[in-house]
Amino acid sequence: MVRSLLVVPLLAAAGGGVWLARGALVRWRDLRAAETYELSGDRWPMLVRAAGAMTCGVCVTVLTLLTALGVFGDLGGGVAGRTGSAADRFDGGGAGAGAGAEGLAGPGGRPAAPPVEAAAAEAAAGAPASAAAPSPAPVVSRFDSVGRPGGGELLQSAVPGPDGHPRNVRVWLPAEYAKDPNARFPVVVMHAATPRKTADTEVPDVFEGLASAVQTTKAKPFILVAPEAPNGTAHPCELVAAAPMAVADDAALRTTIAATFRTLPPGPAAWGTLGVGDGAPCAAAAGLARPDLYGAAAAVSGRYDTTALARTGAEAPTTASPRLLLAAGKADTAGLDAARKLQTALRGGTGAAARAEVRISDNATDYSADRIRLRLVRQAAQYLGETLGRTS
Repeated sequence: MVRSLLVVPLLAAAGGGVWLARGALVRWRDLRAAETYELSGDRWPMLVRAAGAMTCGVCVTVLTLLTALGVFGDLGGGVAGRTGSAADRFDGGGAGAGAGAEGLAGPGGRPAAPPVEAAAAEAAAGAPASAAAPSPAPVVSRFDSVGRPGGGELLQSAVPGPDGHPRNVRVWLPAEYAKDPNARFPVVVMHAATPRKTADTEVPDVFEGLASAVQTTKAKPFILVAPEAPNGTAHPCELVAAAPMAVADDAALRTTIAATFRTLPPGPAAWGTLGVGDGAPCAAAAGLARPDLYGAAAAVSGRYDTTALARTGAEAPTTASPRLLLAAGKADTAGLDAARKLQTALRGGTGAAARAEVRISDNATDYSADRIRLRLVRQAAQYLGETLGRTS
């Protein structure tokens, strides 16, 4: 009897140790990534998790020995005690069997889930499970800080992707987020173009561009969400030609972000999408496929499959009108040509494609490619802030 009671703290210590060890490993990887991008990170959360994992490991070892040796009951009770316990366990009418069954069985006599697994399942669901739930339940995820670029705060966590598998998601909170604890902010989803990467690793100065847009052009601040690009192809944004809805309709991401941060409700009045370089086609596809979800899309320095994107807009299941900015540097002849061809293809299309409000920005110039990209990101931030406000 006593030996079985030791299983509960043993499972709790084992589960806690695994959770803390995983958290320490994720935090260590975040610190390595932060050093790569010259960001500062706090080592104390990693050290605390590592120490906690070691403590849980010691507890697991001690409890395992106690359970195996039968200390606190079996050894002290002698042979007679052990015989009585065994009889109670196998005798359906004995008091010991009744107590054991009630402690280890759930309603209807079904085995109950171990406490650690039950707690983990409840935390993952965020609410009691429902077999008839048509959409993902809101989940408040734990996001760890990995730096403070652009005067804001950059956080990271693992969030289920459209396929159900967890993937890294980074969230940048503008400086204004901490200044007003009652304010709610629009959201812009930024698409990456490299498998298993987030967009900020491809465009590390994006946060400076967003903060600069707020300071110099008085653009409205918004939360930037950068999910990890899917694996399986060298160019994930090329998948939009075959499955644009897989890019646009990311319900798990929207519900998680809305439940975790102070955002405006998901929808065209407050949510937009952004892509830079090879990520631009993803942003254009998301804006064209679901203008009822994203009120504005900004595609910067992209090259586009005009036929696929025109078809995406034509097949959009909505009467809403997409709003799209296609931006490229003044000296980027190929980028501007691609933008104009996409604009023409959309105008000649049907459905939502023909109703799309497409703007082209072609005036960004500076002394280096990085400076031009910074200007383009600033223009995109201003456009998204203004357009989302107009949509609302």
